[in-house]
Amino acid sequence: MHMQNIIYTKKARKSIKSLDIRVQDRVRAGIEKIPFGDIKKLQGYSNLYRLRIGDDRVIYQMENDTIII
Repeated sequence: MHMQNIIYTKKARKSIKSLDIRVQDRVRAGIEKIPFGDIKKLQGYSNLYRLRIGDDRVIYQMENDTIII
């Protein structure tokens, strides 16, 4: 499997940093495993998806081989 580029927006970094340290680790691990996990395409958008990690949701966008969180 080839590695994908992951870009964190400023808002995403700030949101993740505000989480409990154990939740941060779980969220980062979930993001690293994209495209696997509880993922759904967001309705009304061509390339926006949400990844569910426990009670948390990560919204991301796919552009070629790049994931933008």
